[in-house]
Amino acid sequence: MFKALSSLSRIAIRNPSSLVERYLTTMHSNIRTKEFDKFQVKVLPALSDNFMYLLVDNETKKAAIVDPVAPDVVWDTVQKENLKLTTVLTTHHHWDHAGGNKELINSNKNDKFIVIGGDDRIYGLTVMIDKHGVDLQLGSLNIKCLRTPCHTTGHVCYYVTAGKEGVVFTGDTLFLGGCGRFFEGTATQMYDALIKILSQLPDNTAVFCGHEYAIQNLKFGLHIEPNNQDILSQLKNIENKREVKDPSVPSTIGLEKLINPFMRVEKEPVQIVTKSIGDPIKTMQILREMKNKF
Repeated sequence: MFKALSSLSRIAIRNPSSLVERYLTTMHSNIRTKEFDKFQVKVLPALSDNFMYLLVDNETKKAAIVDPVAPDVVWDTVQKENLKLTTVLTTHHHWDHAGGNKELINSNKNDKFIVIGGDDRIYGLTVMIDKHGVDLQLGSLNIKCLRTPCHTTGHVCYYVTAGKEGVVFTGDTLFLGGCGRFFEGTATQMYDALIKILSQLPDNTAVFCGHEYAIQNLKFGLHIEPNNQDILSQLKNIENKREVKDPSVPSTIGLEKLINPFMRVEKEPVQIVTKSIGDPIKTMQILREMKNKF
């Protein structure tokens, strides 16, 4: 399986004390595991501020990797945990999310990955999500594929449930305290993604986003709503986490409704600042323009 791994991984396999471990000490965040009743999510840092996520079904030890831009870190974790990596969940085609697909796929000579995404620009795609709400399985876990075009036309979020617990991997659509730029879409599409789709998930749904942007997003939120105590409290909490390199994720859908101006475009205080009373889509557009310049 590991014949085609990069030199970093090959050396690490021969000498586990070393390169991958030393590499991880330079990363922006520590690796952390969030435990749920029937599954777990391993938060894997990558690049300067990206997050990858290893989703593990506790019953079968089958795993899916979300946006594996740094395959070496993925394989190192899979080996240490003795997992069966079967699936790649790609949120969108941008290189810092899908750029590791080729190396990951080519290094897996004995088996074929299921590569899921909503854009034919994604390398190795085997399952095209061209409809909203497609259901897939990973062991005992249900994965509902939510089409959320705007940041890119083929962006997909993945809502994972088992029993009463759920998590959503939001890529560059929803961030902790923010949202992605409208590179290939419109304010209406982002409104649909955030308000009509993601905000309708249960409030206790854990949110795992694509980047560590929390502090700058929350500072922007305070700029929009300086009297919002929820934002102020969360900013202090995240600043404490970041001092010890703990990742800010996960948030929750319920928390985002309180602290994220892009999830609050229907709230009067946000509409007043953007001078768009009664027009949440215009509010979304103006907010994004303000954030781009912030």
